[in-house]
Amino acid sequence: MDGYIIATVIKAILVLAVISALAGFGTYLERKVLAFMQRRLGPMHVGPYGLLQLVADGIKLFTKEDFIPNNANRLIFMIAPVITAATAFIALAAVPMLPEFELFGITVRPIVSDLNIGILFVLGMMAAGLYGPLLAGVAQHNKWGLLGAARTAVQFLSYEVVTGLSILAPIMIVGSLSLIDFNNYQAGGIGEWLIWKQPLAFILFLIAGFAETNRTPFDLLEHEAEVVSGYATEYSGMRWGMFFIGEYANMITIGFLASLVFFGGFNDWGFIPGGLAILLKVSFFFFLMLWVRASWPHIRPDQLMWLCWKVLMPLAVINVTVTGFVMMF
Repeated sequence: MDGYIIATVIKAILVLAVISALAGFGTYLERKVLAFMQRRLGPMHVGPYGLLQLVADGIKLFTKEDFIPNNANRLIFMIAPVITAATAFIALAAVPMLPEFELFGITVRPIVSDLNIGILFVLGMMAAGLYGPLLAGVAQHNKWGLLGAARTAVQFLSYEVVTGLSILAPIMIVGSLSLIDFNNYQAGGIGEWLIWKQPLAFILFLIAGFAETNRTPFDLLEHEAEVVSGYATEYSGMRWGMFFIGEYANMITIGFLASLVFFGGFNDWGFIPGGLAILLKVSFFFFLMLWVRASWPHIRPDQLMWLCWKVLMPLAVINVTVTGFVMMF
C-alpha cells in the first residue's frame, strides 16, 4: 500500500512538472506557428531562434508586480487563478498518457489513477474549471471583468452539454467509462478506431473542446476588441500566468481525450509504437488549435449560442438516438 501511494505521488509530480513545461513551451510554439502562417518571424532575439524567450517570459511573470485592485474581493481574486490551474491538472489524473512499460524490472502504468469512471472525472474537472474565470471576473470590481465572467458561465455551461452528449454515443458502443477500456476497444488497428463509427460525435466533441478551452473562434471570455481582456483584465504576474497555464493544459487534455476515444489511443499504429503514436496524435490536435486560431475569425456571442443550441445540441441528440437504435437492432 505504501509503495502504491509513493508511486502515485511520484506520477502526480511528474504530470505536474511535464505538463507545466509543455504548457510553457506551447506559448512559444503558438507564437512561432502563428508567425509562420502570417509570414512573420516570431520570437527571434532571445537566444537561437528565440528559444530563450520562454526563460524571459518566466522571469517576467515571476518578477512582475502582483497587484490587487481597489474594491476587489481580495480572497476570491487570489484564489480564482489557482482554481483554473488546479482543475486543469487534476483532470489529467485519470488520463493514461502512454502504454505500460518496464523500468528496472518494475511495470510502470503512466496514469495517476485508473478510475472506472475516468471519462466522467476528466469532463467533470474540466467543467469545474469554469469557476476560475467566473470568480475572477466577478471579484475584480471591473465591468469588463464582469462581462467576461458572464460569458464564461454562458459559454462553458452551454458547450459542456454538447461535450457530454457527443461522448455519450461512443460510451454506449464501448460500454465503459474507463479511458483504458476505450483504448483496448480499438486495439485491432486503424479499422477499429471509433472515428469511423462515430464521425459526427468526433466533430461535435472537437468543436465543443475548442469552446471549453477558450480557443479561437470561441475565445469570447477575453475578446480584446470587446471586453479588453475579460476576466483577466486586472490580473498581472504569475496569477495571470496561471490562467494560461490552465488553458494550455486543457488543450493537451482535449488532445489526449480525442486520441484515446476516437483515434486508437496508445495502441501501435502500423510500424509506429504506441507511445510515439499517441504523442503524435496529441501533437496534431494541439497544432490544429493553433492552426484554427491563425485562420479563423472570432464569432459574436449570439452566433456562439445559436451554434450551440440550434445546431450542435440537436445533432448530438440525433446521434445518440440513432446510435441507440442501431445497437438495438
